[in-house]
Amino acid sequence: MKVLIVEDEAKLASLIVKGLKCEGIETDSTDSGTDALERVNRISYDAVVLDIMIHDLDGLSVLRRMRKSEIRTPVIIITARDIHEEKIEGLDAGADDYVVKPFYVDELVARLNAVWRRSTGRGLDVLSVGDLTVNMMTRDVKRGGKTINLPTKEFNLLVFLLKAPGRVFNRVQIFENVWDFNFDPETNLVDVYVGRLRRKIDDDYEAKLLETVRGVGYRIRDIDVS
Repeated sequence: MKVLIVEDEAKLASLIVKGLKCEGIETDSTDSGTDALERVNRISYDAVVLDIMIHDLDGLSVLRRMRKSEIRTPVIIITARDIHEEKIEGLDAGADDYVVKPFYVDELVARLNAVWRRSTGRGLDVLSVGDLTVNMMTRDVKRGGKTINLPTKEFNLLVFLLKAPGRVFNRVQIFENVWDFNFDPETNLVDVYVGRLRRKIDDDYEAKLLETVRGVGYRIRDIDVS
């Protein structure tokens, strides 16, 4: 799981990041609402932990802009006050859950796991679209019951696309998420790996899952193969 922490209280942000990393959760963090919006538009996170009381752009404004842009990433809001109206305002803006300061990190982890499961409609260990399934724990990939062997980068590419079926990702987004370093405009690495992955998951099947959106990028089609 990859989570963005949006918190301008440095000590709390550090505690959250350390706590989540101890649970094996990958994290990015920022103290800026404006930066948070830029990140969620560029990077596919599994969840966002968002403090309401950040300064340059408050958390509720960030959340409303995310939902207006059709970014459906699960969001857990952090509020400093146990006030019913504030919780309702956050949920009405599109939050999936909330925690009230002070809180224990293990509570936050449990809530993150819960909203992720709800958002995907399945357990944390399996991703699927149509007749394609990926077991995150065993790293088994199957389509139509047939096992597909994928090396690490092809597996990571498939998982990245499968986490948001139907969403189109450009080459920069794919490169920075799968290879985890800055995009080199001279490289065709993304296209090469997409081609390799497509041959393995699509060539032997009538319904094609890995789609090229001309002039934009790539996506896994959100289909139901019966």
